[in-house]
Amino acid sequence: MLIVGRIGKPHGIRGEVTVEVRTDEPEARFAPGSVLVTEPGATPPAAPGPGVPFRVPAELTVESARWHQGRMLVAFEGVLDRDVAEALRGTLVGVDSADVAPPEDPEEFHDHQLVGLAVVTPAGERLGEVARIDHAPASDLLVLRRPEGKTALIPFVKAIVPEVDLAGGRVVVDPPNGLLDL
Repeated sequence: MLIVGRIGKPHGIRGEVTVEVRTDEPEARFAPGSVLVTEPGATPPAAPGPGVPFRVPAELTVESARWHQGRMLVAFEGVLDRDVAEALRGTLVGVDSADVAPPEDPEEFHDHQLVGLAVVTPAGERLGEVARIDHAPASDLLVLRRPEGKTALIPFVKAIVPEVDLAGGRVVVDPPNGLLDL
């Protein structure tokens, strides 16, 4: 699943929710009729009423989406009131990564393409594997899971990450001294 957003707090009383957008194409991903998958087995802390169990559906269909004061507001089909909208808070929504076209730019990658790749030095020494990508304001960061269980953050810039070999299942990293010790 390619995460495109996280549902936030309800907006109003008719089931609309705020969404923390995590995609470069929010208008396409949250277009009316779009079907978004949710994290498997998600059970939010809130329930829509006393004694009524609530389980996040496996899919949510976008009924409408709009921008309001810099925030994306989304209405999902079947979410008709504030209580159900509140129960969805914190749910990650995404699209099937198989449905996403690869980027046209050969120097651009989707997160799901990088997660799980081996991270090696230019000499071939294995440093670990990509656990996830953090999107920071200055640059994206590869979160490296080290063999001993620790993690390290590697700025995803050409000077430090000179090669991404998707076919070979590896990312070549040339870290400056001390970067992996932080």
